[in-house]
Amino acid sequence: MNFEKYINTIIHADSIKKLKSFPNDSIHLILSDIPYGIGVDEWDVLHKNTNSAYLGTSPAQEKAGALFKKRGKPLNGWSEADRLIPLQYYEWCLQWTNDWYRILKPGGSAIVFAGRRLAHRCISAFEDAGFTYKDMIAWYKEKAPHRAQRISVVYEKRGDDINAKKWDGWRVGNLRPIFEPILWFTKPYKLGGTIADNMLYHELGAYNETGFLKYTDSPDNCISISSSKNDIGLHPTQKPLNLMNALIELTTLENQIVLDPFCGSGSTIISAFCLKRRFIGIELELNYYKNALKRLNSLQEKFANSPCTP
Repeated sequence: MNFEKYINTIIHADSIKKLKSFPNDSIHLILSDIPYGIGVDEWDVLHKNTNSAYLGTSPAQEKAGALFKKRGKPLNGWSEADRLIPLQYYEWCLQWTNDWYRILKPGGSAIVFAGRRLAHRCISAFEDAGFTYKDMIAWYKEKAPHRAQRISVVYEKRGDDINAKKWDGWRVGNLRPIFEPILWFTKPYKLGGTIADNMLYHELGAYNETGFLKYTDSPDNCISISSSKNDIGLHPTQKPLNLMNALIELTTLENQIVLDPFCGSGSTIISAFCLKRRFIGIELELNYYKNALKRLNSLQEKFANSPCTP
């Protein structure tokens, strides 16, 4: 395989299959907003779904004009089969975590965005593949709608005024989701047995606090980086470029290779390009692939003769 032909490109492919041809110890950082398995859209259904109500739209979602217009499962599920969703998400993660581990260089990082509901299953899959679970970074979001329904409304619709009054102030659902977990894993280093030795050989293992502090006030594992007007509209789970910049600068040097196997609208790739990293993006959904490619091509043309400012 001519691996070099994929560098600085976005590939339209299934990354689970494509990465099997990538060489061992070839990537410095894998940074990806992976599917959460919570039914954001058809591409996010990663279990054996047979429930026709799944991915429907609730009246509350239609009225609110919510960003996520599809309906997932309540916490207790709708059937015994639905209760297997967490296990099946773990099994889906295992389809690619072993290859991620294989292609990363020793000391390299794999950083993924994961949904709060199933993040623990994702962590287990990474650990079972051989990764070290380094940390969870909490990304505080500037906009976090609270859609938990008042249970008193349910009783009011039933004409049950007594229970509507009794349970006034109680809600169905979750607290307002103001943070999103970012899971940070590393591939164990072996040469010399220390991070210091691995840094000399692979230039990986430690983290760049100075680079990270360009985007946040202190080197904390809780960060607040807002989206700009250019960070929305291309994908339902699009992340801010400055957030991706922070994570890339935290873990890599210029000219090192950043891979995003689920690159969506291409935010990781755009950040890598602007930060003078080499990059490889892979996206299966054709429309998102076209959007990411158009976004990258436009940026490359704009900054053909001048540096790109992240």
